[in-house]
Amino acid sequence: MKKAAEITSLIFGWGVYICLFAGGLAAFGYIIALILGGGTGGAGYQLARFIQRTYFPFIFRLVSASVMIGLLSMYLSGQKALTIVTDTQATEKEYGQPKN
Repeated sequence: MKKAAEITSLIFGWGVYICLFAGGLAAFGYIIALILGGGTGGAGYQLARFIQRTYFPFIFRLVSASVMIGLLSMYLSGQKALTIVTDTQATEKEYGQPKN
């Protein structure tokens, strides 16, 4: 179980890295499309349309899969990162009850 958590955590980490890179690549593509311009039929328009219609749906699927793998990793490792814990509760759990 611990090995599976480590593997899914590694896959999740790389997935996040790839998704961040893909988002930057999309932003760079839109900047290039803005520079190219060209109106409705121009090269800039075609590039922006490609990013919107083909590139983004693929990236959204990749991001969704990465999030699911991250949640699976949290479940397998027993992390409870999505719970509400106050700072006092976390400190008491880590260091014990304060001495008066």
